[in-house]
Amino acid sequence: SEEHTSELQSRQYLVCRLLLEKKNTGGKQTQWRKKRKFELARPPALTKIESTRIHTVRVRGGATKFRALRLDAGNFSWGSESVTRKTRLLLVTYNASNNEYIRTNTLVKNSIVQVDAAPFRQWYEQHYGVSLGKKTQKKEDASAAPEVKKGKKAEERVKARAESRSLDAALEEQFNNGRLYSAISSRPGQSGKADGYILEGAELQFYLKK
Repeated sequence: SEEHTSELQSRQYLVCRLLLEKKNTGGKQTQWRKKRKFELARPPALTKIESTRIHTVRVRGGATKFRALRLDAGNFSWGSESVTRKTRLLLVTYNASNNEYIRTNTLVKNSIVQVDAAPFRQWYEQHYGVSLGKKTQKKEDASAAPEVKKGKKAEERVKARAESRSLDAALEEQFNNGRLYSAISSRPGQSGKADGYILEGAELQFYLKK
């Protein structure tokens, strides 16, 4: 039954913990059995921001894990706009667990990183007809590229969206710099991906102070 299997799993977990933990006095536990396969641990991936390199690892039960040793891009979602784009990883700016990960540009889950704003800027201009970022506006004025013609209905839709749009001042400033603060929500050493979401609102303000 389900209750019986859950009880066995909890017992197994307790046995593992007992072997790892020390006594109340601080002494080591005496080894009362040999090692088990399910207690096996592997060295951390310590994923770096470089050209992509992923190793496959065969794990217990015949499953496969994807150990990302180096990654240079990931899929990041813009929650308030409900849009996701693949973009370049630029820099690790904050990590709550270890400051060494900032110095070495190591990617782990919930690392705060800076990503390239270009894919989101292009989408925003296409969706709302509004160009973000001073640099892009200067380039457009200099190159004077011909505009793509749109139908009347398409133009009306873009205008209607532009009227109801709202963009956080902190986000707009980041678009001017060409870099967006984001958080990694995947596990690069397990899934082989560095996917995440763009920071907004109170969460963005919190990490801007760090």
